[in-house]
Amino acid sequence: MDNHSFDPKFVKRLDSDVMEFVHRGLGSRSEERFHELALREFELLYRASTPYRDYCKRKNLSPGTINRWEEIPAVASFPMHAAGGLSSASGVVELERKRGPIFPDKDTVVLSSTVNNLLAKTFLFPDIERIKMLLAVPIPLMAPGMVMASGLKRLSRRFGTPESRFLISFRGLELKALVRGLRHAEKSRQPVALIGATFVIDYFLDACEREGIRFVLPEGSRIGDSGGYMGRYTKRTKEEYFGKCGKIFGVEEHFCVNALWLCESSTVYFDNVLRNSLSGLVKERCKETPPWTRVIAVDPCDFKRLPKGKPGLLRLYDLTNRAMAFPVQTDKMGFETEGGFEVVGKWDKHIGAAGIDRSPQHPGGRAATKVMDFFMRRKLSRLGEIYSLLK
Repeated sequence: MDNHSFDPKFVKRLDSDVMEFVHRGLGSRSEERFHELALREFELLYRASTPYRDYCKRKNLSPGTINRWEEIPAVASFPMHAAGGLSSASGVVELERKRGPIFPDKDTVVLSSTVNNLLAKTFLFPDIERIKMLLAVPIPLMAPGMVMASGLKRLSRRFGTPESRFLISFRGLELKALVRGLRHAEKSRQPVALIGATFVIDYFLDACEREGIRFVLPEGSRIGDSGGYMGRYTKRTKEEYFGKCGKIFGVEEHFCVNALWLCESSTVYFDNVLRNSLSGLVKERCKETPPWTRVIAVDPCDFKRLPKGKPGLLRLYDLTNRAMAFPVQTDKMGFETEGGFEVVGKWDKHIGAAGIDRSPQHPGGRAATKVMDFFMRRKLSRLGEIYSLLK
C-alpha cells in the first residue's frame, strides 16, 4: 500500500483476521496478536483518512514508525476546540466527522453484531436463551443515528421473544405498554428484561415512587441500562439506582446490568456482575474489556496513561471498530480497575483536569434535558391512572 488509498483485499483480510480473533472467545487473550492487528488497523486509518494522515505526518508517525498499539494517535469523539487543555501534542486527532462512520460497509455491521451478541449472551443473558424484552429506547425508524436503538433491534431478534417491543414511538413513551408488560410478567411469572436508556428508567422509577406503585417481577427478570448514574443521565448514584430497582421492581442488584454503549464504538461494554453472580465468581463490579479491546484512562492535560483507580478521560482501543477508528478518545470520565474499567461521568472542562460533570443530563445536552424533562413528567403524570386501569 504505497499510495494513500486502501486496498479492498487488505480490508477483507483484516476483517477476517479480526473475526477469527473474536471467535477465540472471551477467555483467550493474546497481546501479541492484538498488537499485530492494531498496527494493521492503524495502517488502514492512515491510508483512508486524509486529516488523520496529515496529523501523523506532522508528528513523524507512519505505519513504519509505530512500535506499540499505545502509540497510535486516537480520534476525538468530541470537539477539540471545546477542550481548552488539549493541544496538538496531545496525541489526539480531530476529524470533521466524529460520530459518523469513516468508511462503513456491511462487513462492519456483521462484525459489530457478532461481538455484541457474544457479549450480551455472556453478561446480560448468561442464564437464558430468550426473554421478553421491553425496550425503553426509540424505535430505530425514529432515531436512525442512535446505535443503541439499532443494536437493541438486533439483540431482540437474537434473544427476545415475539412479544418483545420498543416503548418509545413518535407519540413518546408508550406508558400503557410498559405498565401492561410489567403487570403481565407479574401475573404470568415469566421473567422480563427492561432494557434501555438509564434516564428513561430513572424517570419511571421516580414516578412509581411518587404514586406508591410497586411491581413484583418474577425471578430471572433483569434491568439493562445504558447511560449511567450521577454525572450522566440520572440524579442518583448507582447504589441509589440499584436500591430503587429493588424497591420498585423487586429486581436484585446483580440483575441490574449497566453498559457503556457509544455511537463511536462498535463494542458494547457490559457490567460483569450478573455473569459473576451466576458463576459463583467473587469479583468487583466493573465493565470487563473483551480480548479485542483495551480501555485506558488518560490525564486530560497531558494525555498520559493514569494508574489504576485514578479518574481520567477514557480512551477506547477496539479492533472491531473499523467503521469509525481503532483508537477513540472520549470525553467520558472513568478509571481502570484490575478487571476492566468503570465510568464515573463526563468531563467538565471548566473545572480542570479532574473535573467531572455530575449534573443529570440527556446526551443531547441541556436544551434536550429540559425538553425531555417536560415531556417525561407530563407523560408520567398519568401513571397512577393507567396502573389502576390495568390492575
